[in-house]
Amino acid sequence: MKFEEFDINFEFGKRIQYLRKRKGLSQEDLALECNINKNYLSDMERGMRNPTLKVLEKISIGLNISLEELFRGIGNVK
Repeated sequence: MKFEEFDINFEFGKRIQYLRKRKGLSQEDLALECNINKNYLSDMERGMRNPTLKVLEKISIGLNISLEELFRGIGNVK
């Protein structure tokens, strides 16, 4: 795995975690809402997974946000 890939996966995972917590949802709650495995969601939040577009769509629907909002701020130079 390239360093850049891990970086973006880590950043995206932190974004999912932030949005989930902002909605007051546990990992289990969001996983159930999205019909995905809780361990898979946990791995995503830790930057260990590279989700498919279908999974990203499920997460955006589960969080009741657009795909655009799901990715907002990711990859910005800090």
